[in-house]
Amino acid sequence: MSDTEEATYENIRRLNAFPHFPFRSTFVPGLAPPKIPDGEKVDFDDIHRKRMEKDLTELHTLIEAHFEKRKKEEEELIVLTDRIEKRRSERAEQMKIRAERERERQAKLAEEKARKEEEEAKKKADDDARKKMILSNLSFTGYKVMNLQAVQKTIFTDIQHDV
Repeated sequence: MSDTEEATYENIRRLNAFPHFPFRSTFVPGLAPPKIPDGEKVDFDDIHRKRMEKDLTELHTLIEAHFEKRKKEEEELIVLTDRIEKRRSERAEQMKIRAERERERQAKLAEEKARKEEEEAKKKADDDARKKMILSNLSFTGYKVMNLQAVQKTIFTDIQHDV
């Protein structure tokens, strides 16, 4: 095996040693292995240059994959923040509607309470006026033959029935 083949196998073993590494490149660049002439000197500069080119292309691939992943994550983050903002605005709108309904309900309850109090006051005023009229009629009918105790008894029973 030549040095370049060993270097290639070394790189493949190094990449396979980290299976959890997400950017394992299956792309093999189209670099020609350095030619080693028989009986002549081995050009280590050429081998080193080819290895550097290969490492550079691998680095470019990793950088490109990293930025693609980062771009995708940023897009997901934007979608998530938009969803959060939309949910926040929907929740604020729901709270606003709920508060408005609660105010309307409280206003109806207050109105109904005021109406009942007004009816009670009117009923009480009518009862008081009727009682005064009955008592004043009793004082003017002093010459009539009437049983005062019977009249008072009917007044009190009327009062008790109304309350």
